[in-house]
Amino acid sequence: MIAEAEKYLKEYFGYVQFRRGQKNIIEKVFEKQRVLGVMPTGGGKSLCYQIPSLLLDGLTVVISPLISLMKDQVDEINEAGIPATYINSSLTYEETEQCMKDLQNGEYRLLYLAPERLEHQAFLHKIKKVPISLIAIDEAHCLSQWGHDFRPSYLTIPRFLDFAGRNISVLALTATATPQVSADISRALSISEDNVILTGFKRENLTFSVIKGQDRDSYLTDYIKKHREQAGIVYAATRKEVERLHHKFTNENIKAEKYHGGMTAENRAVGQERFVYDESNVMVATTAFGMGINKSNVRFVLHAQMPRNIESYYQEAGRAGRDGSESDCILFFSPKDIHTHQYLIEQSRLDEPRKEMEYNKLRQMVNYCHTEDCLQNYILKYFGEEPKDTCGTCLHCTDDRSLKDATTEAQMVFSCVKRMRERYGKTLVSQVLTGSSNQKLRQLRLDTLSTYGLLKDQSQKQVNEFIDFLLAHQYLQLIEGAYPVLKLTNRALHVLKGKQKVKKKETLKAKNVDKENPLFEELRKERAVIAKQQGIAPYMVFSDRTLLDICAYLPADKTQLLQIKGVGKQKLESYGEVFLDIIHSHKIE
Repeated sequence: MIAEAEKYLKEYFGYVQFRRGQKNIIEKVFEKQRVLGVMPTGGGKSLCYQIPSLLLDGLTVVISPLISLMKDQVDEINEAGIPATYINSSLTYEETEQCMKDLQNGEYRLLYLAPERLEHQAFLHKIKKVPISLIAIDEAHCLSQWGHDFRPSYLTIPRFLDFAGRNISVLALTATATPQVSADISRALSISEDNVILTGFKRENLTFSVIKGQDRDSYLTDYIKKHREQAGIVYAATRKEVERLHHKFTNENIKAEKYHGGMTAENRAVGQERFVYDESNVMVATTAFGMGINKSNVRFVLHAQMPRNIESYYQEAGRAGRDGSESDCILFFSPKDIHTHQYLIEQSRLDEPRKEMEYNKLRQMVNYCHTEDCLQNYILKYFGEEPKDTCGTCLHCTDDRSLKDATTEAQMVFSCVKRMRERYGKTLVSQVLTGSSNQKLRQLRLDTLSTYGLLKDQSQKQVNEFIDFLLAHQYLQLIEGAYPVLKLTNRALHVLKGKQKVKKKETLKAKNVDKENPLFEELRKERAVIAKQQGIAPYMVFSDRTLLDICAYLPADKTQLLQIKGVGKQKLESYGEVFLDIIHSHKIE
């Protein structure tokens, strides 16, 4: 059967060979085994059940928590020529009933299902009449109470597997599982250790950066403007921040959408559709946007605030570059992000062991922001993988900015904090240093300190940013409480005594994106026209990666076009002629 699987891989999806791990997983599926695949986002997890669905006798059921993603998944797989459908709460009773009748009549190879549906006795009674050959569990980390996204609805899955019978294949898939979470999934689904397929977490096409102590808004705006023709996501921690950034970008003439839990379902859906269909290039969102996006040509993911843990960060950053093209993942760090997360953990209803685990995950996330080693390698080690080489592309691997001596400026800040007896926060310290005439400052007689006005040639904002830099590099620390206060660390004391210097790199600026290939722009415009006519997202016609390969190889006929990755027979027949005409016209010019 594996030979047929390889044939269908080319025929339906336009790829000549399986990626690492895919073939091994599919072979085990054909042998009716239970298998766990831990593969990075964009690593081709969906092919591990889509290909078998064409060859196995019965229905393939895919359990997924992402209701907002199901329609896109079904549209995309139907576009490839595989009959698929979904059942979730977005359907009416009549639509669900018709879908069940069609399933019983054998009209579909794939059924996408929300886990909550497994609790409906009426559904179980009807699905019992449909022969099932494979049950695939997407986002399988949701099964683990020690994972970052545990969902109680997933605990019904083991019972459903028993209900469906033992003579079926079971495939669990995830992109973000630590060794502990993988073991948890395996226990819950009775998967043997030999059937855990780990392909590695490395995303070679992603470039990771952490930006500290700089003007975040200016950098964000500058970056997006320089990547105006590219699609990207900006994640913010709160609804209020999403609204503020969206307003700012709109005022800067940036076409941006917004997405958060305070919006109506209709408004969220409209914004998401505009983004998916390339009508707007930027989506500003909270984690409510989560994984509900299957857009393959996201070229950048910018985190305006630090997420709570590495799993969440890597999953969200992994929305970039799903098509394999080079993409940026940039995280903006501010010390106040730590206190926000600490407060949320403390106020949660988690039991003490779970709270301690959350604090530990937060510490690991903060350490990621502070490390000066390879950022990709830090993530790999977190997930239990021991990298052999550095990535060569992240901020720390490529950073060639010159260092400037900021020791004198730092000593001024440290002296001020010390003379204020380490009893005040960042705002008052910066006001003293800039010589502010703030009334509260005068009432506290802080204007009489010897450090008053030492940095009066700088704005309060600039001094605040420098203090953020000193916090990020652990010269200062913020002590928790209703009003966080600045304290000196041992590193600061060494600087005050002249035993250590403070070096600060030059301000980062966003780089200009390379000018687009004129042919790529023509192909992309035609793709948008076709997508609108078909009522599908542009990436479902051809991915950016496929269009770039077309530009590189300039196929002259259908035979050559079929050799391009991502061009299958179905799409060749549907769109081949029109794209070949554009290529031919471009050659003549």
